[in-house]
Parts: sequence; structure tokens; C-alpha cells
Amino acid sequence: MTVTYVIDGGKIGTLEDFWDEVGRKIGADGYFGRNLDAFADCLSGGFGTPDDGDYVIEWRDHETSRRNLGYQETVRQLELRLPRVHPTNRENVAARLADARAGKGPTVFDWLVDIIEERHPGGLRLA
Repeated sequence: MTVTYVIDGGKIGTLEDFWDEVGRKIGADGYFGRNLDAFADCLSGGFGTPDDGDYVIEWRDHETSRRNLGYQETVRQLELRLPRVHPTNRENVAARLADARAGKGPTVFDWLVDIIEERHPGGLRLA
């Protein structure tokens, strides 16, 4: 039987809000980690999602999330990341930050959708 995880996009204003919402809905015992790698691992099964991959994520009010997780939030996240990033990756993150400030390139919303589609193809419904 397919499990459906419903994400309420109206509750998501920042990436931190997304972690809270997904933790409540998908994470094992309400927790799966609060970073992109942990989210990707969760979607692979065994960390809150069924091991057999029989699930769907229904992201309701996703347009609100798309707006809130747009370039402003992307800039904020990359600014938080830049001081902590490994020196060999600093130039890459700085370039992504410059793009985001210019309203170009993928947004936080895009990062999350890409992870879902990569780890669970066909398992996302945007509503």
C-alpha cells in the first residue's frame, strides 16, 4: 500500500521551516537531519520512508513554498554556508551566491525538488 506524505507548503517560509515540516511528516520519530544530504538519505528508505520505496510526497500549497524558498532564501542559505564551506569549494559557493543575488540559477525550492526527483523519481505531487 502506497504511503502518502503530505507537506503543507503554507507552513514553509524558510529552509529551516521545511526541515521542521518534513521532520514531522516523514522523519523517523520526527527527525531525519537538517541538511540536504540527510534529506536525500531519508528519501532512499529506512530513515522514515518505507524501505520498498512505496511512497509519494504530496507538496500542497507548493507555490507558497516556491516563493518563500526563492532567491531571497537561497541568498540567505548560501551566505550561511559560505563561511563554513571547505576552502576548495568556496569559489563554487561564492559563484552560486552571486547568481542567486542576480536572480539566476536554482533556488532552495529547486534544490529540494531535485533531491526528491533524483532519490524518488515519480514520487512527487505538487498540489
